[in-house]
Amino acid sequence: MIPVDTIDKLEEIFSSLSALGASLTEAQWKTPTQLPGWTVQDNLSHMVGTERTLEGLPATPHRSVERDWIKNPIGAANENEVDARRTMPGAEVLAEWNEIAARRIATRRAADDAYYAVEAMTPTGPGTRADFLHIRVLDCWIHEQDMRRTLGLPGHQSGPAAEHTVDRLIRTIPIVVGKRAQTPEGGTVVVEITGPVERRVVATVVEGRVQLGTEGNVLATLRMDSDTFIQLAGGRATHTEAAGWSAEGDTALAERVVANFNMMI
Repeated sequence: MIPVDTIDKLEEIFSSLSALGASLTEAQWKTPTQLPGWTVQDNLSHMVGTERTLEGLPATPHRSVERDWIKNPIGAANENEVDARRTMPGAEVLAEWNEIAARRIATRRAADDAYYAVEAMTPTGPGTRADFLHIRVLDCWIHEQDMRRTLGLPGHQSGPAAEHTVDRLIRTIPIVVGKRAQTPEGGTVVVEITGPVERRVVATVVEGRVQLGTEGNVLATLRMDSDTFIQLAGGRATHTEAAGWSAEGDTALAERVVANFNMMI
């Protein structure tokens, strides 16, 4: 089945990124973000490199020097693409982005059911090209927010792509509440996301496993806006760095939950 809705969300992000980039000065492009070693421009360079790879275009022959923030082969490959563009003006990276973004949307819209059913390795394990595309929405939207957050230019914090990302990250709350935070049997942790994307997540330990939507003995309630949720879940900030959350009830349990909220690889 052709994932038209997912393609629509990705195009929404691509258009928002292009509009944001068109408004930036060179100084803004070179502004550091929450990602270690990466500027606003580096975030877009990373997306350029990934979309080129997905289009079947050759990777850069450039090799970056070793960096403290490179943790694995995927990180090394990402850094090569980023580093190859570091000396370029931001406007040139934006032009490259606009070209590959339009090409990738056209490719995705022209593809048939068989194309999306092909097996593919995704960041969360084996899946299909459709599964990978679903994750791609999350990745690109989070990087857009990385760029906007560091520049103080909030935007595109609501709508289909934002909701898609928050909902995907919510899927991993059970492992945080259960395995990582060691919530006791029958205990419930409530996570209230107050907006712009609003969600109420109820996670309860039932026979040693966490169930979403089942409410037992509420031990702790966490409240945060969706941008704080994204920063914590995406590893952009620790619970001591992010100021936009509060807790009620068992504050020790709540702190264990929020301290282990990073859900990104």
